[in-house]
Amino acid sequence: MAKKVELKTKKNKASVSGFLNKIKDPEKKKDAKKIVSIMKEVTKEKPTMWGSSIVGFGNYHFKYASGREGDWMITGFSPRSQNLTVYIMPGYSFPEYKALLKKLGPHKLGKSCLYIKRLDDIHIPTLKKLIARGYKDMKTEYKQK
Repeated sequence: MAKKVELKTKKNKASVSGFLNKIKDPEKKKDAKKIVSIMKEVTKEKPTMWGSSIVGFGNYHFKYASGREGDWMITGFSPRSQNLTVYIMPGYSFPEYKALLKKLGPHKLGKSCLYIKRLDDIHIPTLKKLIARGYKDMKTEYKQK
């Protein structure tokens, strides 16, 4: 029988605007509000809080071969102290993502995390393409509408 994963970070009803307005650094707050606007435009989804510090867009249900399953956002971001972390859930190993990343500007990568210091340092149309591609790939993979 499948075991549902109890993730620490869960979708909740906390206020996204309330969360954003608590960001103390003015540049980080400006970037966070801009990325919300970008993600709303690209995904056509409303932002929701996941845990206390992640703003997510959409959600999907995953099930591993082991039978473990759970729910997670399709894309999102978190204004962390060091970087703006953008979550592109398929990761960045596909050639299409690598080509876009070359055009993006200064960044670092984790498995599904894109770390950006400031939005002013990157090419916003390329960021939009990355978010759109990741969102579309997740919708296709998990057969979401």
